[in-house]
Amino acid sequence: MAHTSGPGRRRSEASRRAILAAATRILAADGAAGLSMERIAREAGVGKQTIYRWWPGKVDVLMEALLEQVHVQVPVPDTGSLEGDLREFLIASRRAGRLPRVADLLRALAAEAQVDEAYADRFREVFVSDRRSALGAILERYPDQRVDVRVDTLLDVVFGVIWYRLLIVPGAFDERTVDELVRLIVRDARVLRTARPAR
Repeated sequence: MAHTSGPGRRRSEASRRAILAAATRILAADGAAGLSMERIAREAGVGKQTIYRWWPGKVDVLMEALLEQVHVQVPVPDTGSLEGDLREFLIASRRAGRLPRVADLLRALAAEAQVDEAYADRFREVFVSDRRSALGAILERYPDQRVDVRVDTLLDVVFGVIWYRLLIVPGAFDERTVDELVRLIVRDARVLRTARPAR
C-alpha cells in the first residue's frame, strides 16, 4: 500500500517502513544525538532527499514511527461500557509505555518539543491531537453519563498522569494508577457506570 505526502508524491510502503525502522533502531542504540537524516537514509537504504520529500525533519520521522506503534499497541476499545473502555485503553497505554521502543520515542519527541517551537506545533497538531482524539472518542460515546466535567478536562487529567508517569517518574504507571484513574473518571468525576444501550 502506497502512502502520499502531497500531490504527486507517492510514498513506497517498503521504503517508508525501512525509514521508520532505521530511525527507531538508531534512537535505541545511540539516542537522539546519534540521529541524523544522513544516517537514517544510509541505514534505510534510501536517498536523503527521499526522506526530506516526505518529512520536514528527523523528529517528524520519529513521530510517525511513534504514532504507528501506538496505533498498534493502544487501539480504541469498545467493550460496551465507559468503565470497560477506559480500563482497556489505560492498560494498553501502560503496556505500550513499558516498551523501550515506545518510551524512547516519546521521550525524544517530548524533549524536542521543548526546544523547537515549530516542531512543538506539529507535535501538538499530529501526535497529541491523535491521542486526545482516541480517548475523546471513548468519552464521547457516553454523553448522557457525564454530568459537569468537560471532555477536554478529563483528557487533561488522564494524559497528564500518563505522560508524567512515563516521562518524569518512569515505573510509577502501575496497575493501581490504572484503577485510580478509572475510578476518578467514572465515579469521582460523577460519570455513571451504566453500560451503553444495545443497538
